[in-house]
Amino acid sequence: MDIRTLPDEERVLYNTLKEKYSLHFKSLRIGDTTIHLLKPSEIGEFLQGRDSSTDARAFPFWAKLWEASVVLAHLLAATRERRGKRLLELGAGLGLSGLAAALAGYAAVLADKEQVILDFQRVSAAASGCRNVRHILFDPFQPPEIGTFDVIGGAEILSSEDFLDPLLDICKNYLAEGGTVYLAHDVRRKCLPIFLRKAEREFSIGSQKRSLQSNGATVDILVNRLQRK
Repeated sequence: MDIRTLPDEERVLYNTLKEKYSLHFKSLRIGDTTIHLLKPSEIGEFLQGRDSSTDARAFPFWAKLWEASVVLAHLLAATRERRGKRLLELGAGLGLSGLAAALAGYAAVLADKEQVILDFQRVSAAASGCRNVRHILFDPFQPPEIGTFDVIGGAEILSSEDFLDPLLDICKNYLAEGGTVYLAHDVRRKCLPIFLRKAEREFSIGSQKRSLQSNGATVDILVNRLQRK
């Protein structure tokens, strides 16, 4: 990725991030497009002296490219009748899934809780030629009023039981009539079955397992599709 090709605003933003963090781009082919994803080279730079081995909440989950995000990106890029549809990616992190959706035709909103996360997303969007996208700060415990969406997506967002009820409320309140929620998680994610048991009272749920190779190992990802009963 040639930084000189970025628009002025995103090039300045990239240089500002580079003054603080080690960075690199990772290029991924999703559907018919290539996404240039800006990533931290050293996740430890975001730990701020905390030990993630003793406090899992200290780990910057957003800074890692999760296998579930890759699976969700391919799924969203391949969905039908996406042109002009509104999509919300929750806990978007590096933003791969939302950017793939936007490049496929969705009007995408990438939501996360810290400005630095949105800054990484903005550079990636510009580097990938993606304009059909917004980046918003989003507190799931005090969600903003941003209307409803035809599709809500999330990858590896159920990392804590504290988020189960807020996520269910978001699905109920933000999903448009006839809309679909897509959630992608490692099959080992312990909070997922608890959430699905809660959600099945109001949603019809479909599940599909997809496998991919990562660092020489097979990773099994469970994709759940939720639609109102």
